[in-house]
Amino acid sequence: MEKIKITVEPRTILGKKIKKLRKVGILPANLFGKDIKSKSIQLSSKDFKRSYKEAGETGIVEVKLKDEAYSALIHDVQYDPVTGEAIHANFHRVNLKEKITANVPIKLEGESPAEKTGIGLILQTLDELEIESLPTDIPHEITVDISNLSEIGQTIHVKDLKIEKDKIEVKNDPEEVVVSVQTAEMKEEVVEEAPTPEEVEAIEEKGEETLEGEEGEKTEEKEKEKEQSSEQKT
Repeated sequence: MEKIKITVEPRTILGKKIKKLRKVGILPANLFGKDIKSKSIQLSSKDFKRSYKEAGETGIVEVKLKDEAYSALIHDVQYDPVTGEAIHANFHRVNLKEKITANVPIKLEGESPAEKTGIGLILQTLDELEIESLPTDIPHEITVDISNLSEIGQTIHVKDLKIEKDKIEVKNDPEEVVVSVQTAEMKEEVVEEAPTPEEVEAIEEKGEETLEGEEGEKTEEKEKEKEQSSEQKT
């Protein structure tokens, strides 16, 4: 995938005050990674929305900050529970020559004869695949053809997925089920209730307090642990 370029600025507004940024169309974010100190940044919400739609969490983004440019992946996007708009994001700087772990979305394509005829329903039990590869080899998504699923009980496992094994190492169990054909009774429908105004306010307050503090530190520590683990393997 072609590298997407996005311009950001240093951010001095922190904590609960970042509400002011969102009101004027600015998204608060953090930039962190190996060999750099975590930086508080901000960017246009419209620019982020456009870039994230194209790159997702698997496409390389070139983050331009003043006179520096960083290759990064977008991580941990936080959303407003009512509007669904992004309210915070992390940019994880990566070394294009070092392997990293990433979660790649799994997308179903085609039409299942079992579902079309009404004898069964398609149940996707795995939405993402954990892989290890060079940042530039991370696929945008992994597609699974379900057009051959025609009978109850048929399944597609991780080992059946079409992966460039010379470039990508899959971390999931090969026998893990990705999608299967089930009877209508076995697929339960989950109904989620909309949050109350009080719950929305509590979520926003909590998110604003933690994103700039412990949560950001934990995210950075986890990424560093993954990088150290990867280095030890090599």
